[in-house]
Amino acid sequence: MMQVRKAADRGVAEHGWLSSRHTFSFADYRNPNEVGFSDLRVINEDRVAPGQGFGTHPHRDMEIFSYVLEGTLAHSDSMGTGSKILPGDVQLMSAGTGVTHSEFNASNDEPVHFLQIWIMPAHTGGKPVYQQQHFSEADKRGRLRLIISPDGEDGSLRIQQDTRIYAGLLDGDESATLTLENDRHAYVHVARGSVALNGEKLEAGDGVRMRKPETLTLGGGKDAEVLVFDLRPHELPRMP
Repeated sequence: MMQVRKAADRGVAEHGWLSSRHTFSFADYRNPNEVGFSDLRVINEDRVAPGQGFGTHPHRDMEIFSYVLEGTLAHSDSMGTGSKILPGDVQLMSAGTGVTHSEFNASNDEPVHFLQIWIMPAHTGGKPVYQQQHFSEADKRGRLRLIISPDGEDGSLRIQQDTRIYAGLLDGDESATLTLENDRHAYVHVARGSVALNGEKLEAGDGVRMRKPETLTLGGGKDAEVLVFDLRPHELPRMP
C-alpha cells in the first residue's frame, strides 16, 4: 500500500534566515497524524541564508543525518569535529550519551539547501560518533546507491539501527528497482525534480509511506534526486 504525503501538506516554518519544511511534527509544527514512520522521526528540508545557521545546541540518543543539495554546510561539535559538507556528502552523527553541535551556512553570499533527517537508534547511550562520506554523481546515477546501513556494507556509513538508506539520481529513461524483504516497510522522499514510483508521479518534497512493498521501481525522472528508506515493519517511532 502506498500513502502519499504531498509537499504542500508539510509543516512550514519561516524565520527570515531559515525557511524550513517539516514532513513530520517538529518544533512548533504539531500534527498528530504525522509523527514519523517506523524508525524515521524527522525529515526537514532547510534553506539557510548566507552567513546564518543553527547555533550550538545539544542532542542525545538520536541518529542525525544531513544531506546537502546546494551550497556548503559548516559543522562543528563537542567531539572536536570541524567539517564542511558539500553536495554529494553524507554526514551521520550518532548522538549517543550526548553531543553539542552547530550547523552554519559556510558562505556569506549563497544560501545552503539541505535535508536533516532523524532516525531513532536501536539502543540508548553509547559513545557519540561522527561520520562523513562523499558519494559522487556517478555513484548514484540511474541507480539506488546504499549510503547508510547497520553494518557499513559497500562503503556506506554505519547507523545504529536496522535501517538502510539509498540515494538515487534519475533522469529521462533511467530507472532503478529495489527489492525488500516481505515484512519490511519503506519511505521514499523526493529531494528534487520529479519521478514516478511504481507508476505514481511524485514531485519535489513529496513523500510516500509503503508497507510491505516487496519491490520499488523508480523511473520517468526529470532531474530527480531521491532518498529511499528501508525500515523495520512497525508504524511509529519509539525509543528503545
